[in-house]
Amino acid sequence: MKQIVGVAALGALTAGAVWFAWPQPIAVDIATVAKGPMEVTVEDEARTRVRHIYTVSAPIAGKVLRISPPRHVGDHVTADETVVAVMQPTVPSFHDARTHEELQAALAAADAAVTLAEAEIRRIDAALGFARTDLQRASALAQSGAGSRKALDQAVLDVETNEAALASAKAELEVRRNERGSVAARLSEPSDASSQSSRGCCIKLRTPVTGRVLKIIQESEGVVPAGAPLIEIGDPRDLEIVADLLSTDAVKIQPGSSVEVDGWGGPSVEGRVTRVDPAGFLKVSALGIEEQRVRTTIDFVDPPEKWSSLGHDYRVIVHVETWKAEDALTVPVAALFRKGENWAVFAVRDGRARAAIVEIGRRNSRVAEVRSGLAADERVVLHPSDRVRDGVTIAEREIR
Repeated sequence: MKQIVGVAALGALTAGAVWFAWPQPIAVDIATVAKGPMEVTVEDEARTRVRHIYTVSAPIAGKVLRISPPRHVGDHVTADETVVAVMQPTVPSFHDARTHEELQAALAAADAAVTLAEAEIRRIDAALGFARTDLQRASALAQSGAGSRKALDQAVLDVETNEAALASAKAELEVRRNERGSVAARLSEPSDASSQSSRGCCIKLRTPVTGRVLKIIQESEGVVPAGAPLIEIGDPRDLEIVADLLSTDAVKIQPGSSVEVDGWGGPSVEGRVTRVDPAGFLKVSALGIEEQRVRTTIDFVDPPEKWSSLGHDYRVIVHVETWKAEDALTVPVAALFRKGENWAVFAVRDGRARAAIVEIGRRNSRVAEVRSGLAADERVVLHPSDRVRDGVTIAEREIR
């Protein structure tokens, strides 16, 4: 009896050792090679923008005032009615000590010139009075026959000459007074001219189009040069998408290509490429890598009701279609690995993993086109680890 129990225990131990030593199937994830529609896309970040943006600029150098009520981004404006900025003339600037002394000397010279012109007017006015008296005397003598005709003509000439000289002297006085005013204006300080500037005439800038305020560039009161941008206006309903794609991707895209737009917080919307710029530009990525980019413009195909919550300069993700097939044999990209110079997969055959060389065509981020090496409905191992080798026993991992 003891011998039988010992033999049974030894058999159980042997069976347990064999079971533990026997290689267990490796649990793997498995996918099926299938036929179906496939498309290859170029994916990148993009941004929306209003198609036509109007920038209101300062027509002259001057002081921009804060208008009331203040404008905010998103406010509605009407063409040729809404005032978006008010400008005043600038006050004179400070001048250095030498310039100040020179201007004071010029002002004193202008005062002296005015005094001289006034004295000249008085001198000529006195000479004119004398000439008129002499003319009266010569006229009386000529009428009585005691005076000559020549003396009368000379008296008339003297009166007319002095009248012309008086008019010239008065004009000269006006010139000197204006010159003095010019020097006095140049001598004025900013504090003296600030009150006068506030009473001066203003320029009211009105919006050129009907739309909404997109950006306020000059919000606070301040002095701006001529041509300085003040505010941007546009219609948020007139949106397009601009994507700066890698030049290696842009060469695959043609105007009219379909685009799927997502990643903006709403449902996916359809778009279409309208323009691929013929010239690229250099752009440095966030990692500091220099990349050659090409600007691509995309229009929305879906109605505005589907993307109405989008606005100017919003971030989106675009998927631009470069190739499409309705009945392509595809395998998940996660099943592919390199074997020498070729692509390979582990096909599931009779419960074992069998390495198979495959020829791959086009691919996207999810699947790859299979040209040879696999057939439809074959199963392959996904994400094969270093434990999976040709011929090992495998089992599909249970999803819990």
